[in-house]
Amino acid sequence: MQLNLQALPNDLSLSHQLIVDLVGSLLDYQKRIEQLKQELERLRRYQFGRRSERLLGDAVLFEFAGLLQAVLEKADEAEAKEKPEGETEETAALKKPRGESKKGHGRGSLPEHLPKQRIEHTLSPQECQCSQCGHPLEPIGEEVSRQLDYQPASFYITEHVRIKYACQGCESTVVTSERPSAPIEKGLPGPGLLAQVLVSKYADHLPLNRLEGIFARHGVEISRQTMCDWVKYSTHLLSPLYEAMKGDTLDSGVLGTDDTPVPVQEAGRGQTKEGRIWVYVGDADHAQTVYDYTENRSREGPQKFLEGFQGVLQADAYAGYDGIFVSGKVQEAGCWAHARRKFFDAKSTEEVLALQALAYIRTVYQVEQEGKALDPPARQKLRQEKSRPILEGFHRWLLQRSAEVLPKSPMGQAIGYALGQWTALNRYLDNGAIPIDNNASERALRGVVIGRKNYLFYGSDQGGHRAAIIYTMVATCKRHGVDLFAYLRDILERLPSHSIQNLQELFPQNWKAA
Repeated sequence: MQLNLQALPNDLSLSHQLIVDLVGSLLDYQKRIEQLKQELERLRRYQFGRRSERLLGDAVLFEFAGLLQAVLEKADEAEAKEKPEGETEETAALKKPRGESKKGHGRGSLPEHLPKQRIEHTLSPQECQCSQCGHPLEPIGEEVSRQLDYQPASFYITEHVRIKYACQGCESTVVTSERPSAPIEKGLPGPGLLAQVLVSKYADHLPLNRLEGIFARHGVEISRQTMCDWVKYSTHLLSPLYEAMKGDTLDSGVLGTDDTPVPVQEAGRGQTKEGRIWVYVGDADHAQTVYDYTENRSREGPQKFLEGFQGVLQADAYAGYDGIFVSGKVQEAGCWAHARRKFFDAKSTEEVLALQALAYIRTVYQVEQEGKALDPPARQKLRQEKSRPILEGFHRWLLQRSAEVLPKSPMGQAIGYALGQWTALNRYLDNGAIPIDNNASERALRGVVIGRKNYLFYGSDQGGHRAAIIYTMVATCKRHGVDLFAYLRDILERLPSHSIQNLQELFPQNWKAA
């Protein structure tokens, strides 16, 4: 495109107006270029790079040495006081137990709880003759080498035999023993098979068509439609337990939440719609991880689930939560991981400012690492002494820089987010039970995301509700180190006859303790 100089205006006022318009357009183009550069870097990192937001410590230290150096020097002084006199870093490393080193890929020790199969390898009668004198050889010891082997899971048939009793005297009374309750009355599957289907789909993320093929290799034909019905019956059985776990979660003093989209088939449409899976992570005294499904991301979903909750809700800055905080019964806690991510994404356009902001956030995370093993009151005291002064300095830095950057630039948006969420982001300072970020909730959604990639969509909104119930069992068992298959097999067998008033006995942590 060539510039036509004859088309330029000769009038001075028109020329000034043209310059103003061109400068405005140039600024708009610069903003757009910055946005596109940021999106391009994000896509490149998503496609080719690592997902971690880690920075090289030297880079942050170079850009913002003063703040970090002070923290590091204090840490070195404290570490030097703890070391015995004359001990060096090398001698301290030698004292470290081997188990504390990073796990490698070599041969490891075999689990002792596994059953063992002993196979003895003996000599033939001819080989048991001494080659020197001809006397027979006698065993004097053994050498044992061990292998870890695998035997595929197997099907078996359980026969419930009801014995009949009759009176031999009058020959008129016949009594038959009762059959124990079954997960699906008059149904084919036993509790172990139902547990295997649930674990395979919702913990191992296997679509039912793949599970159908796996069962076929064992010589058992079970259609995916049949297994869909089994999932429906199982979640119907688990629903009272799910509601009890939900109620316990809402008694938490601090509750974390997050959500992720899921594709859902809709009757009468040739494409899927977008549903939503929400997770609610209870505190240490109400250690359930409960999921909920909604047909969209409207505010009615979390408001309905959180009805009656009073405490601290830690979440991102989603506007749908605002109505929950209006009453004052629920306090908002922000997530420093969300705030950090925005500064990290702005690094491509404002590297020096981004690194300075990240250095501030890095130092308060170092304080959290120091207080990781403390109880909540001690952790709160540590935060007041060390984290509050750092964040006060960061707040002054944010206010100063907010006047220097464009509001809609990546850095301007990052600063705007931090300032807009400042009260919520600082709430953790006054309560040692509040985490510094909401990463526990984000991690709890990873299984949902992996499953979404594998089985692609839920068949209906009812399928979404069923998934939420089973994901609750999966995540809570994982949280407490409970064998998911053993847990589901046992409670599916017990629930048909279990008292509704004693459902807390079947919470994964209580089941494990019993």
